[in-house]
Amino acid sequence: MSFESDKIKQIISRGEGLDVEFKESYDSLSRSVFETICAFLNRKGGHILLGVADNGEVVGVNKDTVQNQLDTLNRDTNNPQIISPTFYLATEVVEVDGKKVIYIYVPESSQPHTYKGVIYDRNGEGDTKLTNQQLITNLYLRKQDGYTENKVFPYLRMEDFETEMFKVARNYARLTRDDHPWLNMTDEEILVSARMRLRDVHTGVEGYTLAAALLFGKENTLAAVLPHYKTDALCRKVDVERYDDRDDIRCNLMGAYSRLLAFIRKHLPDRFYLEGTQRMSIRELIFREMVANLLVHREFSSAYPATMTIYKDVVVTENWNRPYMMGRISLENLKPHPKNPTIANFFKQLGWVEELGSGIRKMYKYCPIYVKDALPVIEEGDVFKLTIRHEPLNEPINEPLNNRHYVDKQEDSCFDEDADRENGLINGPINDTINDTINDTINDTINDTQSLILNLIKERQGIDRKEISIEIKKTLVTVSRYIASLKARNMIEYRGSRKTGGYYLITKIKQDNSK
Repeated sequence: MSFESDKIKQIISRGEGLDVEFKESYDSLSRSVFETICAFLNRKGGHILLGVADNGEVVGVNKDTVQNQLDTLNRDTNNPQIISPTFYLATEVVEVDGKKVIYIYVPESSQPHTYKGVIYDRNGEGDTKLTNQQLITNLYLRKQDGYTENKVFPYLRMEDFETEMFKVARNYARLTRDDHPWLNMTDEEILVSARMRLRDVHTGVEGYTLAAALLFGKENTLAAVLPHYKTDALCRKVDVERYDDRDDIRCNLMGAYSRLLAFIRKHLPDRFYLEGTQRMSIRELIFREMVANLLVHREFSSAYPATMTIYKDVVVTENWNRPYMMGRISLENLKPHPKNPTIANFFKQLGWVEELGSGIRKMYKYCPIYVKDALPVIEEGDVFKLTIRHEPLNEPINEPLNNRHYVDKQEDSCFDEDADRENGLINGPINDTINDTINDTINDTINDTQSLILNLIKERQGIDRKEISIEIKKTLVTVSRYIASLKARNMIEYRGSRKTGGYYLITKIKQDNSK
């Protein structure tokens, strides 16, 4: 068997799919071949075999018509009235089991193409005629050079950004590096350093980018530069037709990250996990990656809604995507590509994501621990979909599993709160009185770790010790010592029950009212 024949048989064995198409074309060239050529050019390229039936049977091409079919193919692919823009294709005639097969290789094109004025795209089921304007726009976005996040808005000003978000960024950056350069930069210098102020090479216009607006913008700013932007968090454990709970998130990505995680903590169970001597939250490990992926790798130019939905036993995120492959992603075929590299790098500086691809590997590692033997389901296409099981394990507490074990949250009695704690009454928004408290209490008598804890409690009212420990990467014993010091100074207080309560700042208003 020749090398060419063997290659064709390998392609046939894969069957028709995203990048393989069979056509019988025994006596003449099927006109549907050009629809497939157009679709392959517009998607990721592919292989067309003439002389093969849909079921993979090699029927062959009439040897007397082979040259005529090749001539027709060459003529029409170079005719702008047929394929526009025109495109040269490599063809090969291969003998398979004594029959002639015409092999056409179609590469991915850098431009959108039409067949007789109609745009075709490829999906797993065949060629699709695009008539929806949004789908056509998305095709052009896939083909364009550069990234949507780098779009320059010359009229954006510093007053369009939330000043408080720059303080949050510095605090998280300090957690990743004590000498992080952002700590000594102005707000404007941070944006320049993070490549969020650019010059458009096509127009020469300079300004802040869409990435800057997405990460730091006020809600009105986001509504102006990206009117369709929002992220929808839904809980549908009981009411699957509507929802049990919902958070319609239209704030910037830094705020959205915190709110999505808060939604997860509110509705999903948690187990704490011992890896070596380090205790950690499995829920946090998994769903931080899920939330970061939803926000960082989204194609923001599309109006397709980004959603995170919590069902009875799974959590599903969906967002529009610029795919580099189609189908199920596994560790074996994982080929990470940056979708929004500027935003991804910014999240990395905050310690919210790691190296490209490590998030998926982390989910594959910890999902089977959170729910026994359950792996994440990751599907890449125009819509990127991630599904994670969340029902709690039925494993006995503290039973070893692959040299690891679990510690049930309710049995963690060595970290009981004060017996005279109040029932929580406040879940309201962070306001100026809380900002005043932070500014007044972080002084020379407060060390850096205490300062970070205060800022963390400010951003996430009701956070507990374990979550603080995970955030600042210090042991629970250390965190408990710092919390005791801050409570002794009447800077923070614990509210709520032992199982569900957390820490809150003591504001000036409360202090004044208690006098």
